[in-house]
Amino acid sequence: MAADPATIDALLRAALDPSRLTVRDDSAAHAGHAGAASGGGHYEVLIVSELFAGHSRVARHRMVYDALRALFPAQIHALAVSAYTDQEYQSREASRDATRNSQT
Repeated sequence: MAADPATIDALLRAALDPSRLTVRDDSAAHAGHAGAASGGGHYEVLIVSELFAGHSRVARHRMVYDALRALFPAQIHALAVSAYTDQEYQSREASRDATRNSQT
């Protein structure tokens, strides 16, 4: 059985105190995939937290996976993680805005 995105959201909020968090269920796009047969879902998470400051990308992903440990592998089969500090996220968005503006 796949996890409810609200459960993923609640666990990440409790563990990592994010200033921004989105959880997207991509399970439908993976129907028929061998991993989907076990019932675990496919999710994408964008999380912004100051708790990531000073940590490598790998360490940030471990922090997210640790927060969701109880859901693997029965409820989550695959998880794509984008993890930023507030400053990194703001810089990323500013860069995206500049790119969009230069294309118009």
